[in-house]
Amino acid sequence: MLLVFASFDCDNLTTMFDTSVSLLERLRRQPDDESWQRLVDLYTPLLRGWLRRHLVPHEDVEDLVQEVMAVLVRELPQFHYDRSRGSFRGWLRAITVNRLRMFWRARQSRPLATGDSDLARKLAELEDPHSALSQVWDREHDRHVANRLLEMVAAEFEAPTWHAFQRLVMDGAKPSAVAADLNISLNAVYLAKYRILRRLRQEIAGLTD
Repeated sequence: MLLVFASFDCDNLTTMFDTSVSLLERLRRQPDDESWQRLVDLYTPLLRGWLRRHLVPHEDVEDLVQEVMAVLVRELPQFHYDRSRGSFRGWLRAITVNRLRMFWRARQSRPLATGDSDLARKLAELEDPHSALSQVWDREHDRHVANRLLEMVAAEFEAPTWHAFQRLVMDGAKPSAVAADLNISLNAVYLAKYRILRRLRQEIAGLTD
C-alpha cells in the first residue's frame, strides 16, 4: 500500500487542508496513549531512514532515534504551532541536529566513517533552514507524513469508500469512471473523497505547514 501512496502528490494534499492542528493539540493539551503511539509510529521510520542515509553509521541509528524521540515526547506538550515563527518539521529538524551534536561529542574517541569535517558540514547545512539539505528534509518529511497518515486512516473506512478515494485522488481517474468501475453512484464517489480528506485534515494539519 505504501508504494501506492508514494506516487501521491503531498504538496497538493497539503493545500486541501485547513489550519486545524488536532494531533498536535491532543498531544499538547490532553495527551493520551493512542495519540503518543501514533506520533511514534509516524516519526520513527522517518528518523531511522534519514539518519541511515545521511549522517549516522547503521549500528548507532537505533540509539539516536530513541534519543530524538525521547526529546520530542518530553518537549512536545510545550510546542506551540505558529506558522510565522516556524514549522513543526523545522522544530523536529532542530532537535535532530542538537541530538546529533551531543551524540558525536559523547563519542569523540571513536573514528567517524565520514570524517569530522564532513559531519560538521552536514550538521551546519541541516541547521540552516535555507540550505539544500534542509529543503530535502522538508520534502521527505512531508511526503512521509502524508503517506503514513493515509496508511493509518485507511483502516477507518469501508473498502468501497477507500477504493473510490484511491482511484479518484491518488490514481487521478475521472469520477464517472470510478463510479462505473466500482458500481456506485457519482455522489458516492465525491462523498468518499470528502470524508477521507476531512479525516486527514484532523491529523496532518500543522505537521507539514
